[in-house]
Amino acid sequence: MRFATIRSAEIESIHDVSVVLVDGDGHVIMSSGDPEFPFFYRSAIKPFQATVSLEAGADLSPEQIAVACSSHGGFPLHQALVTANLETAGLTVDALRCPPAWPRDELAKELMFAAGHRKPNSVFNNCSGKHSAWLAAAAASGLPTDTYLDRDHPLQQTVLALIKEVTAVDPHPIGVDGCGAPTPRGNLVGLARAFSRLSVETRFDRAASAMRRFPAVVSSNTLNEGRFAAWWGGPVKGGAQGLMAAARHGIGVAAKSHEGNVDIAIAAMMEAIRRVGLLSQAAADDLVDVARIPVLGGGRQVGTIEPLPN
Repeated sequence: MRFATIRSAEIESIHDVSVVLVDGDGHVIMSSGDPEFPFFYRSAIKPFQATVSLEAGADLSPEQIAVACSSHGGFPLHQALVTANLETAGLTVDALRCPPAWPRDELAKELMFAAGHRKPNSVFNNCSGKHSAWLAAAAASGLPTDTYLDRDHPLQQTVLALIKEVTAVDPHPIGVDGCGAPTPRGNLVGLARAFSRLSVETRFDRAASAMRRFPAVVSSNTLNEGRFAAWWGGPVKGGAQGLMAAARHGIGVAAKSHEGNVDIAIAAMMEAIRRVGLLSQAAADDLVDVARIPVLGGGRQVGTIEPLPN
């Protein structure tokens, strides 16, 4: 699938995106681009990482599960839920091994600055929910908490085994995510297949339900990912470098922007589900600027980033 930046009625640039949809049996029902292009899953697999934490004994409420699945915006609610996860383990923020960061959401960053914060911290990091859930799981199961990010830690070994199972793709070579966690490698077919299972299998009910109920916790209402998730009615998750995945009733969809633009990946995913009749008219009407990204000139819209005809 190809998108174009249209400025003043003329094409300014071209964007390549790969998209794949699979059915409940994991069979590809639609694809565009290169669905087997290899990449690191990064944050897109957080629902499965959170499931490992739950199965290891982390005692989390639905809202806390949602933040464990999140690449959150860094608002006070997100911070409170991360802190609650740590308190479940009897730990403090000092136990987090994700690097200090400013909130992902610019509005949240402004709020923190207005509140007097002058330095980034680990709770602000958009991956702190996942890290806090791992810590809660390690504490609950008697595993080391100081080495929870090591590749040979039992939690990380379980994550890798689960990702191999749900994607049916060899997760090697293993990389290092921006937050310091091990991240397996795969492709869009595998990711779509995993999300198909996420949406229907009992094993993943708690993660999928939390994501569906609390999309603003999983992302942020001001971000395109969160806006789409509020309409979708199933788990939605983005990953770094232009990756998106979603599922509903066993239909899994994944999109990868090859230039690493997550908003273009979301637009491509929306175009794919529109073509197969899975995007409601009400959602399409409300998300016009998500599906057709505005291009500005002089502070006003002068074009869009939109799909090119096949």
